[in-house]
Amino acid sequence: MRQDSHRKANLRNKINYIDMNNKKGFEKNFYIAVIMEFFERGAYYGVLSVLSVYLVLSSADGGLGFSKTQAGTIMGTIQPLLYFLPIIAGAIADRYGYRRILFFAFTCITGGYILTAITESYIPVFASLLLMACGAGFFKPVISGTIAKSTTKENSALGFGIFYWSINLGAFLVPLILVPYLKSFGYNYIFYMAAIAGCILMLINTFLYKEPKSNEEEETEKKSIGKMLVGIVEVLKDYRFILLIFLYSGFWILYFQMYGTVLWYLNDHVDMTPINNGVNSFLALFTENPSWKFDVEHVTVINAGVIICLQLIVSKLLQKAPALPTMILGIGLGTLGMFVLSLSSSAWIFIIGLVIFTLGEMTTHPKFLSYIGMIAPADKKALYMGYSFLYGVIGSSIGSFLGANLYVKYIDELGKPDVLWIIFTFIGIISIIGLICYNRFIAKKK
Repeated sequence: MRQDSHRKANLRNKINYIDMNNKKGFEKNFYIAVIMEFFERGAYYGVLSVLSVYLVLSSADGGLGFSKTQAGTIMGTIQPLLYFLPIIAGAIADRYGYRRILFFAFTCITGGYILTAITESYIPVFASLLLMACGAGFFKPVISGTIAKSTTKENSALGFGIFYWSINLGAFLVPLILVPYLKSFGYNYIFYMAAIAGCILMLINTFLYKEPKSNEEEETEKKSIGKMLVGIVEVLKDYRFILLIFLYSGFWILYFQMYGTVLWYLNDHVDMTPINNGVNSFLALFTENPSWKFDVEHVTVINAGVIICLQLIVSKLLQKAPALPTMILGIGLGTLGMFVLSLSSSAWIFIIGLVIFTLGEMTTHPKFLSYIGMIAPADKKALYMGYSFLYGVIGSSIGSFLGANLYVKYIDELGKPDVLWIIFTFIGIISIIGLICYNRFIAKKK
């Protein structure tokens, strides 16, 4: 009897073990990570949707009164950090624990936003935003690592789809709803909102988030910080990879104009009255005397909204398309979007240009990530994927500095905005030509 009961107990344990390992659902930590991503990205894109304008507006208009060149320096420094720090932060988190790094990240994020809200001089504001960027840069790999650890092979694709959806949902809702309301009281309230989000994230990390468990394979793959830094030497030896990153960065020089020159151009030269009238006519069906106004934060809303509505459709249509030609097509659409901006300062032309550019973004970027996975050596895929984010370092740094200086020269001084957008159009064309040659003479040699 005793042996029979032992057999039954062992059988029940095996069944429970099999059931747990075949669960199709997500564990609790997955949902916590998605919520954290929503709050952090919502706060970040809420701030980013108005930051470059806030930096240059006069104090009488509620801004800080910096020059566009000074603003370009800030944007060209904090954004590259967000793409470079994750390369190092992931290794640090693996060694010292995800929760500890999240506490550090949320402390930096909250402190950075609060200090930006209460400071007005250039150096303190710059330093405050650097602190915020440091926190955001450490947050990114930890939260994506949590998603990876809390999903299985069976539900990983769905899990990351939900994860990326939460990013765009935050980038859509916060600039659409909270930013216009808070801005009516003062731009600094947007930073207070972001700091409150940081406090909420700290509470979630304290009471709800659990340290992800590492399996034996992950433990053996942990690397020292020194080895992680040495990894860049291995990557730099692969000229095909580095050339691809460099050519692809051309598109991201255009992309980062959406948080700089495009916002200044909208604020200074585009009359959005036709859009306002159209939206308010629609809103009048539901409320009396609506007074909605299209402003700079809605550029981010359009970008995120188009991705939310169309990304699944675009991805499905291009699912079997070859990676490099699809990337070239996407960059072509993005370049066309820039060219459309050069045609007129009309409100409708402006909106059309933004939508076309976003279609290009959602066409090219998923295929880029897919292509990196294909060309990376089998034993170095994680390394290559990590350093593939160098496109953001290059694109955001060059894009922000170049954009600010070109805006001052061709719009502020010469009054020729069409020239500015044609210059960026040519940068896109150069990227396209470079990738066509890459596909023809380098990629196919493998």
